[in-house]
Amino acid sequence: MSFETLKFDLVEGTQVGVLTLSRPKALNALNSQVMAELGIFLSEVAEKDLRALIVTGEGEKSFVAGADIKEMADYSEKEAREMAERGHKVFKGFEALDFPVIAAVNGFALGGGLELALSCDFIIASESAKFGLPEVSLGLIPGYGGTQRLSRVIGLNNTRRLVFTGDMIKADEAQKIGLVSLCVAQDELMPMALKTAKTIASRGPKAVAYAKEVINMASHLHISEALDVETGYFAKTFETKDHSEGISAFIEKRAPQFKNQ
Repeated sequence: MSFETLKFDLVEGTQVGVLTLSRPKALNALNSQVMAELGIFLSEVAEKDLRALIVTGEGEKSFVAGADIKEMADYSEKEAREMAERGHKVFKGFEALDFPVIAAVNGFALGGGLELALSCDFIIASESAKFGLPEVSLGLIPGYGGTQRLSRVIGLNNTRRLVFTGDMIKADEAQKIGLVSLCVAQDELMPMALKTAKTIASRGPKAVAYAKEVINMASHLHISEALDVETGYFAKTFETKDHSEGISAFIEKRAPQFKNQ
């Protein structure tokens, strides 16, 4: 993969990938080129046989500082709608990947940056990270899914407060309200993200993929329907070779050798 605004690296000896948004002079802001390249990345990443992906931003100052405001300053209503629809398609693409995606937030995650992080499966943040949806300060509302995904993670009350005020919060508060899963020192961020990703990659990939799918369904279904879905996928895992390998390895007291089958 070759991009101008993205960097992709496969962690040696693993099935873990690291995607870095690379526009450091613009605080890794999401312009049309970044969004287009993210779309291409998503169309090609399935060929990499990954079991986990880390998404981060270049440098220590910013994960993604939001959308490129100058680029959209003169958009018409039609152009704004098309921009939002492109963003939704890309971020839904991260959600649809059949392996977990970890957002390693190393600085500002504002506007579209927070929305990108929310499209990942969970967030690990540095202590210096800051989060917010400041769109109302520009006379706008979040357009890449922020009002919807955020409320599903932290609840309606906290979402209303953050969206209506446009205020930023620090990593420790973000962890307290459930936005951030883990909060670590800046120099521990990528080691922790890599450790977590490698742990996930060592588990049964079919089981992890099924678990991701079931969890993502949960917010859209009544609890009784969701439990039925879980039951179906639980039973489905018994049809996999990975299940047989996992059980055998446990009984034989050895490390399993999963083959995503």
